[in-house]
Amino acid sequence: MSVRVRFAPSPTGKLHLGNVRTAIFNYLYSKNKKGTFILRLEDTDAVRSTDESIEGLIKDLKWLQIEWDEGPIIGGDYGPYRQTERYDIYQNHLKKLLEEDKAYPCYCSSQALDKLREEARAKGVNFIYPGTCRRLTEKERKEREASGVKPSYRLKVSPHIVSFKDLIRGDVSIHTNLFGDFIIVRQDLSPTYNFAVVIDDSLMKVTDVLRGEDHLSNTPKQILLYEAFGYEKPNFGHFSMILGPDNAKLSKRHGDVSVEAFRERGFIPEGLFNALALLGWSDPEEREILKKDELIERFSLERVNKSAAIFDENKFRYINKQHILCLPLKDFANMIKPYFVKEGLVNESFSDEEEEWFLKVAEIVQKRISLLTEAVEQAKVIFEFEPSLLNDEIKAVLQEEDCLKVILSYALKAEKRDLTTRENYISLVNEIKNETKIKGKNLYHPLRICVSSSMSGPDLDQLVPTIEIGSKLNLPVKIESTSQRAWRYIQFLREQGYKI
Repeated sequence: MSVRVRFAPSPTGKLHLGNVRTAIFNYLYSKNKKGTFILRLEDTDAVRSTDESIEGLIKDLKWLQIEWDEGPIIGGDYGPYRQTERYDIYQNHLKKLLEEDKAYPCYCSSQALDKLREEARAKGVNFIYPGTCRRLTEKERKEREASGVKPSYRLKVSPHIVSFKDLIRGDVSIHTNLFGDFIIVRQDLSPTYNFAVVIDDSLMKVTDVLRGEDHLSNTPKQILLYEAFGYEKPNFGHFSMILGPDNAKLSKRHGDVSVEAFRERGFIPEGLFNALALLGWSDPEEREILKKDELIERFSLERVNKSAAIFDENKFRYINKQHILCLPLKDFANMIKPYFVKEGLVNESFSDEEEEWFLKVAEIVQKRISLLTEAVEQAKVIFEFEPSLLNDEIKAVLQEEDCLKVILSYALKAEKRDLTTRENYISLVNEIKNETKIKGKNLYHPLRICVSSSMSGPDLDQLVPTIEIGSKLNLPVKIESTSQRAWRYIQFLREQGYKI
């Protein structure tokens, strides 16, 4: 039988990194094995499950380009794929267990059970249901039903060791004395997690159940249910936890770790997908920057670590940056444009000239950012010029003998030249160099200061033409030409007492 795996989140809030890492591992495993990836919504928590959460979850998965082969929206042969639409299936399975005397109704009140739990806690022992209602006679059961007590339902569990081979952790054995007869259906007839998941995985023909290690303790209970129903057990594999930099379980204390938050912070799908795939899995050749197709080809459970994965946002940013650098320029420009529109720097609808110019802006920005949200800040040098930014480094340059001569020469020549091309700019710089006999940093530092009021930034032969073209466009924010900037800088220097 071909591999069939599932990602089965509970839509009770935002999709966070731990959950989506599980989705990615299942997705990569299924695609590597040319199998089927199923999305199932475990929405039986009537209080916390919301349509808003479902919409957000599906949006996040689609944004990450995690496509499911069966599930909500697209359907499949083993639906429905929402647990709230499968209640009749669960009731039929409960009926089967009751008829075969493998389960029984439990009339114990929550108050009585809470009292037993407190007594066990006081003794320092694990609470195990004592089997009170398992021993009821038929007469006693009918008396309780006649009094209007609604039962929950428990699976009959015999004392023994449940063993299985975990695909990641190896041999695992757990004694049933740790949990005893456990509830499979609640008083309101809603299924518990273990009951529903076994039925769903069996009927959906899931071959490999791959999930977080927090479900490890559920596995023996589920194996007992597989056996009770006479269903074939799938393979089980449990991924390690994700820890924060402080080695505590990743949670809100480490900031918002939802997929939505990472998207809003400027991560791109390819970068976040790649970074998450490396949380607990390593490439055979120890490569870190991998596209989705490469991850699919190289993924295996043998490379999944048993030890906890450590979330490092700096590494996430580094991986994201590498994927930003790989983006086609036009795609990158389209991604960052909304940030510029929001800041009122560019028009929402571009003319042909504006579109061509914005590609030049994008080209300058692309190699300088790790997150899309950093694009506007890195492009400010194009849109803004502030002469008064006199830090110590700039003041030191201004003290150089030839600095003011270079700035004045540039101002005089730039206002008479078309500097909208790299070639024209380079020609002008060479002319200044030949006339003044100034070269190297004594030439380029003054030039950079008088067009950007900074000592660092994009290459001037790329920056200057971009500023010049932008100054001729009808943008929401007027961009000064570099000659205007140079003259304004000269005026500022004169006001500061420099003789120029």
